Amino acid sequence: MKKVLFISLGCDKNLADSEEMLGMLVERGYEITNDETEAEIIVINTCAFIHDAKEESVNTILEMAKYKEAGTLKALLVTGCLAQRYKEEIVQEIPEVDGVLGTASYDEILAALDHIFAGESFLKFKDIDTLPKNSKKRVVTTGGYFEYLKIAEGCDKHCTYCIIPKLRGSFRSVPMEQLLEQAQYLADQGVRELILVAQETTVYGKDLYGEKSLHILLKKLCEIPGIQWIRILYCYPEEIYPELIQTMKEEPKICHYLDLPIQHCSDKILKKMGRRTTKQELVEIVETLRKEIPDILLRTTLITGFPGETQEDHEELMEFIDTMEFDRLGVFTYSPEEDTPAAKMPEQVDEEVKLDRQAELMELQQEISLDKGNAKIGSVVEVMIEGKVADENAYVARTYGDAPNVDGYIFVNTDTELMSGDFARVHVTGALEYDLIGELENEYTE
Repeated sequence: MKKVLFISLGCDKNLADSEEMLGMLVERGYEITNDETEAEIIVINTCAFIHDAKEESVNTILEMAKYKEAGTLKALLVTGCLAQRYKEEIVQEIPEVDGVLGTASYDEILAALDHIFAGESFLKFKDIDTLPKNSKKRVVTTGGYFEYLKIAEGCDKHCTYCIIPKLRGSFRSVPMEQLLEQAQYLADQGVRELILVAQETTVYGKDLYGEKSLHILLKKLCEIPGIQWIRILYCYPEEIYPELIQTMKEEPKICHYLDLPIQHCSDKILKKMGRRTTKQELVEIVETLRKEIPDILLRTTLITGFPGETQEDHEELMEFIDTMEFDRLGVFTYSPEEDTPAAKMPEQVDEEVKLDRQAELMELQQEISLDKGNAKIGSVVEVMIEGKVADENAYVARTYGDAPNVDGYIFVNTDTELMSGDFARVHVTGALEYDLIGELENEYTE
């Protein structure tokens, strides 16, 4: 049986695509390996969102191409966003690549390998607005008891800095019955937490059902036995709507956690970015969420150094973050991407200035995060166990306020043996900048 090595780069949405492809391969009888020296097939699912991601993708392809010379590797297949964007360059400049699949064509992976092993190269680029066929049996690769459920593909927002609509097409929702079937399958594999992802989750269903339907999908997902937490990422703030808030309040399985990528607060910069909110609207959305769901944890992301951003804009953003006190926050320096309007804008900001502003924002957030962590000392929180700390009587865990791979952890000191995927109640005893420390509730003594 042929052995396949799969490399997934970039975001969690890309990982979901990779797991779909792995499901198709395993169902056909291919064997998965983590050893590139024994792989007969290597598939690289690439990212091309920003310059660093493109560089990583290209370097990975070149590194894996070397195994062609060793003789063990028979097929090198490139998929994903870099493949969609630079198909001609990949084929011309890296002759070791045998096949290239666009972002809407990953469901052609079996056909691609059939052609390659028949001695033919394979290039497949369906209409970018095609929705690939959903694989019922994904291979879970997260290693934990959480899994990403990609509920839609593409985006209609066309922010001036973003290339995604050109790589992923227009927004199209995955039919609800397919998502429920896949979620049930994941639950049957032992998944306890579902994390809903898309380029934008909040407008789910508008294209299929004529209205925003994320709240309906959430209610149906909550009915699946075995799923204990449901988390929502990538919610555009202007698209938050009353039925969604009400469903979050009513359904105990839905984590009181939202990821709201605001990118900036200066009305001038927001307009240049092509964002559809103002500073005042952002304040009102956050205030509404905190009023309606008092224990909600809000995560956001910012872009610093956007073309035309002045020191005054930066100071306005610092003041905004200081006032709003987001629970979780990430900051990216602006990356000019070819074929985007922002890349052609005047007043590009110096790279060193971007990095200085990023450091200032993160330093401020570190203080906010530590204060919020200290405020939790003495409270009791429910956690999901992620794994054991090597050589210590302690476990790594997450609260409902911590999305995997982007937020912090809580370290649980205990002599009790726990298993990954277990839920436990933990007394918080200490705080670090981004992490908490605690003990099992029934073992805690002052």
